[in-house]
Amino acid sequence: MAVVELWETLKQAIVAYTGLSPAAFFTAVAVAAAVYHVVSGLFAAPPPPPPRPREEPETEPLPPPVQMGEVSEEDLRQYDGSDPKKPLLMAIKGQIYDVTQSRMFYGPGGPYALFAGKDASRALAKMSFEPQDLTGDVSGLGPFELDALQDWEYKFMSKYVKVGTVKKSVPVEGGSTASTTEAEKAPTTEEKPSGAVVEKEAVANEGAQEN
Repeated sequence: MAVVELWETLKQAIVAYTGLSPAAFFTAVAVAAAVYHVVSGLFAAPPPPPPRPREEPETEPLPPPVQMGEVSEEDLRQYDGSDPKKPLLMAIKGQIYDVTQSRMFYGPGGPYALFAGKDASRALAKMSFEPQDLTGDVSGLGPFELDALQDWEYKFMSKYVKVGTVKKSVPVEGGSTASTTEAEKAPTTEEKPSGAVVEKEAVANEGAQEN
C-alpha cells in the first residue's frame, strides 16, 4: 500500500510542477538522456591511437660457414669469439663445427664460452668446466661418459656445419729419428771379397807349396 501511495503522490507532483502526464514526462526524460549521450559523443576527445609495435634493431645475416680444412689446436684458439669478425668454432672428437649462430651460448659471456676455440670432447663427456678437461683426449672415460659425448656429437652434427678437422701435433725427437734412419741404411752383412782377390791368394799359396 505504501508503494501505491508513493506512486500516486509522484504522479500528482509531476502534473503539478510540469503540467505533463507521467507518461509524457518519462518519455521526455528518456529523449533528453539519449540526446545528451549523442551530443557528448560528438564532442568527446578521440581515443588514443594504439601503441606502435616496437621496431627491433635489424641484425646482419650471418655469413655462410667457411670450410677451414685441417686446423692446428693453436690456430683453433683464434676462433673463440673474441674477434667478432671471425667465425665462432668448436671441436668435438677432432671435428670442427661453426657455432656462430649460437654465440649467446658459446660466445664471450655465454655459459659455454670456455669451450669455444677448443676441442672440448673430454669436458663435454664429463660435463666439466675444469681447465684440465678442455682437451680432445678421451682416454680413460667410462661408458656413460662416452655415451654422453656421443649425444653431444649427434647434436652438433644435426645443428651445425662441420668446417674442418683438428690437426694433432705429435712431438718427435730429431736425434732418435736420425739414428733410426741411419741404422736402417746400414748393411746387415759384410761384403765378400771379389773373385780376382781370391784367385791371387790361391796362386800365392800354390807357389809357396812348390818351394
